[in-house]
Amino acid sequence: MLIKQRLNNDGIRYTRTSNCPAGFVDNDVPNAYGFTILTSTNTGSLHVGCPMWNYAPWQGRFLPHPLAPHERLRAYASWCNAVEGNTTFYATPPPATVRSWAAQAPDDFRFVFKLPRPVTHEHQLVGADAALRGFLEAVEPLGPRAHTLWVQLPPSFAPDGLGALAELLRRLPDGRRRAVEVRHRAFFADEHWAGELERVLADAGAEWVTFDTTALFDGPPAASAAEREAWRNKPRVPRRARALTRYPVVRYLGRDDPEQTAAGWGPWVETVTGWLREGRSPTVFIHTPDNVESLGLARRFHDAVRARVPELSPLPEPVPAGPPTLF
Repeated sequence: MLIKQRLNNDGIRYTRTSNCPAGFVDNDVPNAYGFTILTSTNTGSLHVGCPMWNYAPWQGRFLPHPLAPHERLRAYASWCNAVEGNTTFYATPPPATVRSWAAQAPDDFRFVFKLPRPVTHEHQLVGADAALRGFLEAVEPLGPRAHTLWVQLPPSFAPDGLGALAELLRRLPDGRRRAVEVRHRAFFADEHWAGELERVLADAGAEWVTFDTTALFDGPPAASAAEREAWRNKPRVPRRARALTRYPVVRYLGRDDPEQTAAGWGPWVETVTGWLREGRSPTVFIHTPDNVESLGLARRFHDAVRARVPELSPLPEPVPAGPPTLF
């Protein structure tokens, strides 16, 4: 079998065998398509964030308080360089709101926006054209900062829906990155269906979003209502640490105790370090059941990776939470 090496535009070197589809890149699944990453000529970038940028317990502690609505994202962006766009699942933001986001977010900031509920849950990926079109038009002013379109699927989405998923991914704009989160156990317990999902994602150049809850379920829940609720509602699936593209997306859920959360992310520090060495550019979101500490923890995760990858660019200096003092 003929094997050729080439350097793609991302600075990642691939092998290409004769059974690879022409133009297929950013895939490290050699059994499926014959691509294997060998080396990288440069280190990737790491983006970290939280599931929201406006949260009352952060005000006056991490972020200034009071803070006008049109300044809140700007303050958050001094702590983290990415955020989950969960609100777009429930409603499409009006143009004035998106213009405010665009004015506050730095050029290298990443929004990972969730597709609207009518598309992913109510219509099961078929139809809902108006909702999808309105969402795409709404985020367009953000340009490349609308970094990834996030298709979060309900636990009821089973392997028999892969055809509908493939069609939806084809309908999304070519210039937008796509990432898919699944929760049905068949995709984690059955290698055949995991492979079929990876094939659908690879055909669309899409990533598989990992939602890692293993740290949460590593011991009994704490007494807090938030942790008990997370125990009842969050998916219990194995940790998955395989990247399909240059831009992996990880959602890590820890515990209310910051030290337990940090202890649980050790495997991700190793994995993300490896991805960066390969030239990938991951986005990692840090959650806790109550999210009170998640803003500081996201920076702490970035620091832990940067200790292993010193050439990684530092995060910006956070804006002071309160007025400067003389001492």
